[in-house]
Amino acid sequence: MEEEVILVDEQDQPLGTMEKIRAHEKGLLHRAFSVFIFNEKGEMLLQQRSINKYHSAGLWTNACCSHPKPGEDVQRAAQRRLHEELGFVTSIEEIFDFIYKSSFENGLTEYEFDHVFIGIYDDMIEPDKKEVNDFCFKSLDEIKSSLQSNPDQYTSWFHIAFPMVEQWISERSEWEPVKS
Repeated sequence: MEEEVILVDEQDQPLGTMEKIRAHEKGLLHRAFSVFIFNEKGEMLLQQRSINKYHSAGLWTNACCSHPKPGEDVQRAAQRRLHEELGFVTSIEEIFDFIYKSSFENGLTEYEFDHVFIGIYDDMIEPDKKEVNDFCFKSLDEIKSSLQSNPDQYTSWFHIAFPMVEQWISERSEWEPVKS
């Protein structure tokens, strides 16, 4: 069975569903999520996408991204996908959402209403090798420097979302994510 995404308007109101690849071929706005995980030292978990991904293959990005299934709660979908891709479960909280559009060389377009979640995790990571090529933790300063010196090594949405997450954290002097 083909995976479906939830088509939405600019207020995230559902408009129907469509097969995922067709929605990306047509560049239609659909619901998505991005999960950012930090360790106790405040370093962000990055994953390198599998070289077999249909777009952005081999690029570095946040812990995980995907789409909720029709009828699935966005936060539960984010936790499900975190477990599927990286092999762990942790508490996450939604911190903001944004819309972005990015076209790729293969003709596909990501046009997403992206719900951004944040959490903390400091234990075993067991990535699914079909989804994740590699992973690491880096400080925000290391990531910012790498984004500037090696921009082509990161996904298009990470370039947009990372500064927003960084700003969200900087505006909260005593930020402490929900711990697992």
